[in-house]
Amino acid sequence: MSKTLLIEVGIEELPAIPFLKELPNIEEKWQKILNSYGLDSEAEFYYTPRRVVLFHKEFPLKQKAKEEEFFGAPVEIAFDSLGEPTAAANSFAKKCGVEVGELLRVKKGEKEILYFKKEILGKESKELLPTMLNEWLKSLNFGKSMRWGSLNEAFIRPIRSLIIMQDDKIIPSAIFGVKAKNMTFAHRSHNEKELIFQNSKEYFKKIEEGGIILNQAKREEKILNQMSELEKKYEIKIEKDRNLLNEIVAITEYPTALHGEFDEKFLQLPPEVIITSMKEHQRYFPVFKDGKLSNHFIFVSNALTKNQDLIISGNERVLRARLEDALFFWENDLAKGLSNEGLKNILYLEGIGSIYDKTLKEQKIAKELSLKYIDPLLKENGEIGQDELLELMQRTVGLCKSDLLSEMVNEFPELQGLMGYYYAKMSNQNPILAKAFKEQYLPDSEDSQLPSSLFSAIVALSNKLDSLFALFSIEKIPTGTKDPFALRRAATGIIKIILSFNLSFDLKKDLKLLSKEYKEFDLIKLENFFIERVYGVLKANPSIINAVLQSGERDLVKIAKKVKALENLSKSEDFKSGFTTFKRVANIVKDINLENLTVNEEFFKEKEEGELLNRLKAHQSTKFSNYEEILNSLFSLKEPIDSFFDSVMVNVEDKKIASNRQNLIASIYKEFLEIADIKMISF
Repeated sequence: MSKTLLIEVGIEELPAIPFLKELPNIEEKWQKILNSYGLDSEAEFYYTPRRVVLFHKEFPLKQKAKEEEFFGAPVEIAFDSLGEPTAAANSFAKKCGVEVGELLRVKKGEKEILYFKKEILGKESKELLPTMLNEWLKSLNFGKSMRWGSLNEAFIRPIRSLIIMQDDKIIPSAIFGVKAKNMTFAHRSHNEKELIFQNSKEYFKKIEEGGIILNQAKREEKILNQMSELEKKYEIKIEKDRNLLNEIVAITEYPTALHGEFDEKFLQLPPEVIITSMKEHQRYFPVFKDGKLSNHFIFVSNALTKNQDLIISGNERVLRARLEDALFFWENDLAKGLSNEGLKNILYLEGIGSIYDKTLKEQKIAKELSLKYIDPLLKENGEIGQDELLELMQRTVGLCKSDLLSEMVNEFPELQGLMGYYYAKMSNQNPILAKAFKEQYLPDSEDSQLPSSLFSAIVALSNKLDSLFALFSIEKIPTGTKDPFALRRAATGIIKIILSFNLSFDLKKDLKLLSKEYKEFDLIKLENFFIERVYGVLKANPSIINAVLQSGERDLVKIAKKVKALENLSKSEDFKSGFTTFKRVANIVKDINLENLTVNEEFFKEKEEGELLNRLKAHQSTKFSNYEEILNSLFSLKEPIDSFFDSVMVNVEDKKIASNRQNLIASIYKEFLEIADIKMISF
């Protein structure tokens, strides 16, 4: 038997961002609770800024009955020699809720034990639903919660109404001090504030009549359809930012997409400034015409009104005030020009110094890197000589954080770096410098672009390396999930840049060289910190990455190339059989010192020894162009190695012969170690 079930929790305006972060988990958490209570049922989930709704078309009226088995003590312990029940039998009967005489006996292994089976009747769902709903609400994690009134319980926002209705019956209950009723709230602009209904069918009708589109998918569809109409009408292209659209859907109950305009004089501002003013501050959608940002914008109203002109003019006034401020900041910043002197007054971090001090350290790193990569750097910037290029690098790194002093970045912190790019362009700075300003923080997220030039890459590397050196030197090392200074992202970004530009960078040698200006700290910790990130960047079989690292390789590009070569080879049909052979090789020589291996042909007794040595020498004398060729050559030794193992006893009584044979096998293993410790690979 089943009935419809309607649950609505009426809430004060939900903050969209924390709600959307938890949104993917909300339905799943309800389903888990249903499952734990034995009331599995498909549910529809809806939300608006003032309610969350669960609707079951068919909800079980009660839990299914189930059988529960109880196993007690052995019969010989449960009864004494006269057949009278002992304490063990009596306590077991009490646990089962029956008399001793009602207990059964069953065989379990070699012994006969007490046994009882009883049917547990399911409870009516109406008895369980208030508890289930309370559990569900408390399981939701929105970050910060609040308390209201005299309640000790907390939730994202105060709960103001509650519906728990099976068919046409309200289930008597109270959640967070609010009693369940057959009442909900209409749209704030609607004349009739409270909506009374008698069943779920009438609830959905009343909600619609009350100016609310309950289904979030339909609200989104309405917005997108209206945007398409506006695009046709005004011959424009709307930037439909997915995150912004989700937020708009979450904060509206009856959305209406409307078109507004602003004065063309504001288009002299960098497009990112206008877009940020729109999206971050006003939740407006920017509009493009002929591929360029235009003086149009789209916003979504939540009002129930036919007088849209008033709403449009109000939003135009708000945006104009924002853009007037931005234009004022822009003109003031341009008049001041680029300077890093003020950075001396901005503390970077206690124990490290100011932002100005940070730029000085970055300059030293940039100089070392520029000299290390001077050939590709000169090739990239063919018209600039070495001295001029090195001087430009120093100027770039010294000035690249000067936009932190600007009024624009003070208002829009997310535009740091980008504003420096525009101020550099407007003051006729070298375009290479300007571009590096814009790209100095890249990559700044998992899917972020990388710097577009080696020059910019060195600026970005200097910034990230300094942050790591400085913070490791004062023991500000990420622990667990905490990483307040985004050092994991910095290390990952460094690895990505190094690999993208194919730059030689040895984690042991180069980190030591570049960190010499910093307070002494444990470089092994930093090296291991990078290695942890390597696994995430390369996205290969972890055991293959480990095998390469165990070989001692610390050059990031070589690590990546070796991992790729080994990963590709591991997918071939013949790899596993060859792998077995070479793992045997590794196991035989695990205790042998690989530093000074000598193989004396005078000690050879079997032809297979000579054949194997000749094949090894042929491999060693061949010049290979990549690691794939080296690995293929090594794996071609499988046949002579197998023949060797079939015909030759390694650990013979004659120690000189045994040692000679071990050294021969160890020499092959040593060749493999140039790429990876193959015994570390697992599937």
